[in-house]
Amino acid sequence: MSDWQLTRSFRGSSGEVRWDSLGDPGRDPVVLLHGTPFSSYVWRAVARALSRRHHVFVWDMPGYGASEKFAGQDVSLAAQGRVFTELLAHWELDRPRVVAHDFGGAVSLRAHLLHGARYDSLALVDPVALAPWGTPFFRLVGEHSEVFDHLPPALHRALVREYVSSASSPGLHPAVHDRLVEPWLGDTGQAAFYRQIAQADQRYTDEVQDRYGDIAVPTLVCWGEDDTWIPVGRGHDLVARIPGARLELIPGAGHLVQEDAPAHLTAALVDFLA
Repeated sequence: MSDWQLTRSFRGSSGEVRWDSLGDPGRDPVVLLHGTPFSSYVWRAVARALSRRHHVFVWDMPGYGASEKFAGQDVSLAAQGRVFTELLAHWELDRPRVVAHDFGGAVSLRAHLLHGARYDSLALVDPVALAPWGTPFFRLVGEHSEVFDHLPPALHRALVREYVSSASSPGLHPAVHDRLVEPWLGDTGQAAFYRQIAQADQRYTDEVQDRYGDIAVPTLVCWGEDDTWIPVGRGHDLVARIPGARLELIPGAGHLVQEDAPAHLTAALVDFLA
């Protein structure tokens, strides 16, 4: 737990957000967005590597990781897009380089296309961006979240562990696996896990996907070739919709590319951000 701590906080419209930064504040800023059901922890290796050349910002979205979780909390894509825009203003970042994974991809796209957030460049890693999305498990839980919310703790823990592990192609290191599951355990964590799935609505990407042709910043799309959560064909489709976008396929990686192929992903991002 002590290898990744977010030491600063921001009170946003959906609760307290934990965040931190790495690297020289005088260098060009890069902001990393995590996906679901993860946290900034998945970016730890990449963030440290990028901080050699950039001022890197990391944060846990409301309802995730170390950030605040509470009953009735709005953790939808709509809310996260607003909070990200608020954070950029709080950090006084006008045109940062943005790198976003999974659900964070939709958050960054909504902030840019709907809320006027301006980027120097955009890198999307296996993003939630095009319909249809959501694994069969994800859709099942979304339709019956009130039932799953009352699972016995041991059964819930086993379910979350299995779900998280399915994001990796070669398999997760046991310590990493434990760290990714831990925020979703206990009464608060279990309720938060099903809350974020219950609020995941495809309409939030439907609202922006026809506007991807308006994206005018350099865009890189990275995709794990073995992604079973969002098939690689979706990456080809997304690149075709964004003018000038380039696709980087990452062999041997599943959906959780940061864990499966950190060196390949970091190299691709270093080249792109330079």
